[in-house]
Amino acid sequence: QVQLVESGGGLVEAGGSLRLSCAASGRTFSKYAMGWFRQAPGKEREFVAGISWNGDRTYYRDSVKGRFTGSRDNGKNTVYLQMNSLKPEDTAVYYCAALSQWGSREEVDYWGQGTQVTVSS
Repeated sequence: QVQLVESGGGLVEAGGSLRLSCAASGRTFSKYAMGWFRQAPGKEREFVAGISWNGDRTYYRDSVKGRFTGSRDNGKNTVYLQMNSLKPEDTAVYYCAALSQWGSREEVDYWGQGTQVTVSS
């Protein structure tokens, strides 16, 4: 069992930055590849970023490549999403997730509750 709690969301102007954090509890956290997803109003939830179990590999959806960076600190049981050059279309609720397998963009074992990110134009 893994429990996930996101933080760090908020309101930011276009071009600004935010860093999301996801605090994990549970003995198996470090064995999981982790992911970030987002859901904008009226839209389906979509994959944003994946981070390998030790943080040495990452993958992203095309629209955030070069702007977002996923990372993790297993010693602190925390996963991060650094978001730079934010755009209004990045506005969404962002979710942390424990992925069912490395490389997955849909299969998730555990979800966090989400944190709101709003980017003003």
